Parts: sequence; structure tokens; C-alpha cells
Amino acid sequence: MRLHIVNPNTTASMTAKIAAAARAVALPDTVVDARQPEMGPVSIEGFYDEAFAVPGMLGCIRDADRDGADAHIIACFDDTGLDAARAVARAPVIGIGEAAFHMASLIAARFAVVTTLGVSIVPIEHNLQKYGLLARCARVRAAEVPVLALEERNADALAKISGEIAAAISDDRAEAIVLGCAGMADLAGELAARHGLPVVDGVAAAVTLAEGLVRLGLKTSRLGPYATPGAKAYSGLFSRFQP
Repeated sequence: MRLHIVNPNTTASMTAKIAAAARAVALPDTVVDARQPEMGPVSIEGFYDEAFAVPGMLGCIRDADRDGADAHIIACFDDTGLDAARAVARAPVIGIGEAAFHMASLIAARFAVVTTLGVSIVPIEHNLQKYGLLARCARVRAAEVPVLALEERNADALAKISGEIAAAISDDRAEAIVLGCAGMADLAGELAARHGLPVVDGVAAAVTLAEGLVRLGLKTSRLGPYATPGAKAYSGLFSRFQP
């Protein structure tokens, strides 16, 4: 199967890291096609960045759909533009945040999320409520590590993330940890071993779920808000995004 993973920001090194994490867990016959938009922010940290990331990300999904993708993964933990992508894509679309939350809920009664910056806490809490999993989340914690600081193995950043995990276990009674950034994908195994509990990486979770949807032949329902958008004109830079 052909699995398209889009990094909604424009940082190529992060796209490469996400692709490597995806290929490490994908089935042998899965082809991972990782892309990033040409327009948008270099990282997504909060509501403002998210708004500017959506158009370019949707363009990647439209292009990959036409190239025969069997499923799409949005590799931003805020699930940037997920609903819009589901409305426009032929193939099913999974966000790494939603995938990670559901995986954690299957292995723990209470999980905590450790994300990058405090500005991301409320968007993540909004998504947890939307997905019906807010009650299962003990707390959303921020390590106060900028997204781009995760591009290189940074001992200080790793120490801050590890410290928040330790606090989630002792103070929040978390039984599993969800890593709240695609840039943390390569840290899950090390942090799980260090703290002795399951640590869920959203990229790996989304790959596994996307492969399952494809194997089951399941696609997005068109009865409701994910109905194909009606034809209309889009002007200026957005003219290429018209349905």
C-alpha cells in the first residue's frame, strides 16, 4: 500500500525524521511517501501557525491523492486541518494526535501528554474534548522546548521532556505518556525504557492505524460534515485548492 505522510510545516529535516519513524514501524509492503508544503511556517506552535499551515498541507494531500495514496497521515500533533483534509481527500486521513490518544486509551486508564510549548496546551485539550478522551487524560504538560530544538539531539531538551514525564507519573498518576510533537518521534523507546511505562509516539500510532483502515477497506464517510465540498471558485493563491 502507498501511505502518504504530510508534515504541515516547511522544515525538510523534520519531514525526514518523520519519514524515518514511519518506515521503522510500517509493514514490509507499505511505501511511505513523505511530503511537506512549499508555503507555510517552519514550525507549528499554536493557533496562529496552524491557520497558515493548512492551505499548503491541503495542497500536499490533494496532490498525493491524485498520485494514488491509499491513506494520508497529518504529522502535526495539533491535527492541523484534519477535518478539512477528510472532506477533500479520496483516501482516509488520520492525525497523529488523535491516533496517539486512542492508542494510549487502549493501554492505560489515565494517560498524560507531554508537548513542546505551553501555547500548545489549550489546542491539545480542545482536541481531547472533541475526541471524547479528555476525561482519560490526567494532564497536558509542556516541556517548554521549541519544536525546532528537537531537530538535533539536544541533551537539554531531552532532560526537560524526561522531567515532565517523571512529574506526570508522580503528580498526575499517569500510567502512559503521549509525546505531543512529531519531532519527538525518535525519543519514544528511550523514554519508555527510562521511566518504565508505555510511551506513545503519534507517528507510529497513525501509521499502524492507517494500515489497518486500508487493509479493512474503510474510507471516510460522506454522509455528514465530511461530504465532498461543493464546486465553487477560489481566488488568488487559493485558486488551486478549489474542489
